[in-house]
Amino acid sequence: MARKTKAEAQATRSSLIDAAEQLFLAHGVSQTSLQDIAQAAGVTRGAVYWHFRDKVDLFDAMMERVRLPIEDADDETAASPDGAALARLRQLLLSPLRHAAGDEAVRRAYEIALHKVEYAGELVSVRERRLQANRDYLLAIEQRLRRAGLTPGQATRHARGLHALVAGLVQTWMLAPDDFDLVAEGTHAIDIQLTALPLTRR
Repeated sequence: MARKTKAEAQATRSSLIDAAEQLFLAHGVSQTSLQDIAQAAGVTRGAVYWHFRDKVDLFDAMMERVRLPIEDADDETAASPDGAALARLRQLLLSPLRHAAGDEAVRRAYEIALHKVEYAGELVSVRERRLQANRDYLLAIEQRLRRAGLTPGQATRHARGLHALVAGLVQTWMLAPDDFDLVAEGTHAIDIQLTALPLTRR
């Protein structure tokens, strides 16, 4: 049998990730087997193991293909030409809302990460990934607050509140996207909180 080309191998890998995403959304990660994914992708189970160690490795590949908004936000902010600390903080807070509302691929990944994973058994490492993403985003908020003029203690306290606001907005909206405009309502809520901060520089 002829050896697959690199392009063919990549196409197979992508089809497996696509199939996994569809099945994870429909049935949840725990209820989806590698055999289910192989069958949906039209390949053998052996082909799955050629590309991925196990289901967790396949899940991680799916999430890497579309980074979660919370992981991507600081990259976008760092590229902003506006160096004002408060403006950069506002952009950092709004970025997850814009990504979730404006990108279907990101929305699907967020739906799986938030509502389709049981953090048990082989999927415990997925929980660690999410926790680390939260820690990184929280730290980025805290750093912006300190640059804007808050003391370390104030920055830590207010960062937790702002983080909870953003996470709560996204999770509530994901349950019923037609109930409210995530970006518009989120912008309003975030601006209220930023105005109330004890900042010395604006």
